[in-house]
Parts: sequence; C-alpha cells; structure tokens
Amino acid sequence: MYERQHTLKAEISFEGIGLHTGEISKITIKPAPENHGFVFKRIDLPSQPLIPAKIDYVTELERGTTLAIGDAKIHTVEHCLAALAGLQIDNALLEVSGPEVPILDGSAIEFVNGIKSVGIEEQKANREFYALDEPVHYNDPKKQIDIAAFPLDDFRLTVMVDYNSNVLGIQHATLVRIEDFEKEFAASRTFCFFHELEDLLKAGLIKGGDLNNAIVIVDKMPSQEQFEQLAQLFGRKDVQVKEGYLNNLELRYKNEPARHKLLDMIGDLSLLGNPLKAQILAARPGHAANISFAKNLNKLIKQKKLIKKYQKNTQKDVVFDIHAIQKILPHRYPFLLVDKITEFRENYIEGIKNVTINEPFFVGHFEGNPIMPGVLQIEAMAQVGGILLLNTVENPSDVWVYFLAIDNARFKKPVIPGDQIIFKLELVALKRGICKMSGKAFVNDILVSEADLTASLVPKKKNETE
Repeated sequence: MYERQHTLKAEISFEGIGLHTGEISKITIKPAPENHGFVFKRIDLPSQPLIPAKIDYVTELERGTTLAIGDAKIHTVEHCLAALAGLQIDNALLEVSGPEVPILDGSAIEFVNGIKSVGIEEQKANREFYALDEPVHYNDPKKQIDIAAFPLDDFRLTVMVDYNSNVLGIQHATLVRIEDFEKEFAASRTFCFFHELEDLLKAGLIKGGDLNNAIVIVDKMPSQEQFEQLAQLFGRKDVQVKEGYLNNLELRYKNEPARHKLLDMIGDLSLLGNPLKAQILAARPGHAANISFAKNLNKLIKQKKLIKKYQKNTQKDVVFDIHAIQKILPHRYPFLLVDKITEFRENYIEGIKNVTINEPFFVGHFEGNPIMPGVLQIEAMAQVGGILLLNTVENPSDVWVYFLAIDNARFKKPVIPGDQIIFKLELVALKRGICKMSGKAFVNDILVSEADLTASLVPKKKNETE
C-alpha cells in the first residue's frame, strides 16, 4: 500500500449513459491537491455545487450509491470510486455534467484504463490510514447479511454471495492485496436476475440498462411473451438465453458476480474518506449493507479523532486523563469531580472519581463520619455524562450542558474516603438538543447510587466562547 498520497497527472474524461437515469452524462476526473479527497461537482447545474464523496452525503441506495447535497445528486458513484480507490488514488475532483456517473461497460475497467493512460502522481503528504483497534460487525438477520472487520496492518477483503441460484451457486472472491484490484477485479461487471427486471423498471431504475453493460442471469427459461417484452425493452431482436445468461454471455471470471460485489464494497468503503487497514469478511453484501457497515466504521473513526484531539499522550486503560478532561469540561477545583475516563463509545462511557479525605466537602459534612454527599455523587455522574455528549457536538467548548431533571435517584451505600467510584452511563435518547442518560455508580463492583439524567445542550453566546 502506498504510504504517500496520490492524484492523477492529468485530467481524463468519460462519456456515456447512466444505468438508472438513462441520461447521457460526461465525467471528467481532474488532479486535486493534497488532503482534497474525492469531491464531485455538478457542472451542469447553475451553482455548480460540490458534493464530497463522504458517507455523510449518501442519500439513496437502491441498486447503487447516490450522493447528494440539497437537490443536487450524483447517482451510481461506486464504480468510479472503486477505480480510484483500487489504484490507491487519494485526491481527485470529479466534474459531472449530469445526474449520474456513466455506467460504461458495467465495471470499473474503463475508468482504470483511462486513469492509467494519463498517469498517477505521488504527492508529498502522507496518507492517513484508519486502522482498527477492535473488531467491527454489521448484521441484517432478515437478509442474512453479515459483515465483519478485524484489525490488520494491511487491507484484505473477502466476499461471499449466495442467491439460491442454480446458475450462480455460492461464490467467493478474495482481494489479498489492493495492488491486485486492477487485474483481478476492475473488469467484473454489474449484474441482476431476469426476474428482477420488471420490478426494477417499475421502480424507475435501469433506464439505461443494456446487455452490453450488465450481466443478466436467468434461473428459469422465460416465456415467449417475456422474450418479446425484453427485446422491446433493450431495443434489439437478438435476445436469447444460453447457459443461464442472456445472449450467450461470456463471463470474464468464473466468479464474476462475487468479484463485482467486492468491487462495489471497495467503492462504497472509499466514502470513509481515508484508506482502511483491516481484514473484512462479507457475506451477501449490498449497497445498503455496505453503507450501514461503513457508518459503523465512520463513527469509530470520528471518535478516534475526537479522542486524539483532547488526549495527547496515550495511556493504558485511559481514554481521557485529567488534562484532557479540563479541556472538555468547564468545571474547575473544587467542583471538578472526574479524574479520568476509562471507556468511551458512541452511547456509553465509564469514568472514575477517586474519593480522598482531602475533598473540601468533608470539612463540614458529617464531622467525624466522612460520607460523600449524594448530591455530589450525582454531580460527578453528570460530569461524566457531559463528556459522553462529546459524540453529539462538533465542539464541546461551544455549548453549555444544563441539567433539566434528575429522576429515579437512589443511594444504596455510603461512599467514604479511599473509595474509587466507577460511573457507567448510557445515552438513552437525544432529540433537538435534549438528551437523556441512565447512570450508575459502583464501588468495588457494588452499586452505590443511580439516577436518570436529562440535560439540555445550549449554545454559548459569542462573548462566552471568546
């Protein structure tokens, strides 16, 4: 895998029909500066809007991946993006004069060949990889889809497809090195089943479909009426079925459908914005599953960047130390009641408060019998919860967290000097700036207090953030 970023040496254009819209469009892929990423530009629209090729801009996933900002859309971006990602290109501006990327021959090979014809150029900046620290899973029981990623200091991808088809059977495809993409996967074409054609047409899709840009698999011999309808659909009289495919099609690979599903995954995963280092195993993937899985990965990527923003020194079993906490929370002595954060996920957090006899509240609270006030246990719990809300705002220093309600508060056991309280909070709901969390506090694995907290995120005024 390349260590440095790459772009094209010169621009290259492709023109053709869109698979689903049926409209003729032209895409020009241009060189772009370091850290630019992939960005689409609808040059046929008056404002020429820019649409970053990022997971946050995915809007439609019906037989293809669509990106959009406002009313500006780009359909079927996955093959072009797969070509760029498969060639380890990091930066490109993609100018499109139409609503859809041309389907060309239904694979990524024409994009690959065109890009290589103008050349690939190394840039000075290093690539920023996303490497997994832990396994990530996605599962759709109804569709029997399973996707799992595991830590690996490289990129490998294995795909299995099974459509209960006598023609296809069960197929597997494995990419061992990203350098193999061009030769082993770029030429694999998109496909569908004959029995799907009518529903796809009714859904307003495959308007640009043709026997030259898609593999049509036939599990059951069509009737003469179906043949006539198909001939009319494709505007040709030579429609025939042989060996389970329309028009005696010759597969480019024995497992071409599985290889194309792998190609699609590479294109969809490029929407993470960074090359990935991981071992991925995917059973029966599709665009919707790919994007759902990528969103799971994206959450971890954002969280990792967020942690890195505040926690400068990596420590074992510590997510945020006291120095990082002071950058996140506005509280200060004697009211900063969190010492460190030990676990931090999208909807869950664990934090620690070490209780010592030097706490200022022990001076006048139960003299001779030091017990941590229950209200301060709840306050410490709330502060841990405030750090959890990092996941919901771009910049926590721009908001105040005001607590609106404390429900179901219970105090089970006294907390005394020498105790270490472990707070565990789960984000239960978040809507329109109002969040609800369920919190529990433990000492030596024994529950000492619990409460349900409701808070409001209030933007700071300009003079409060300066």
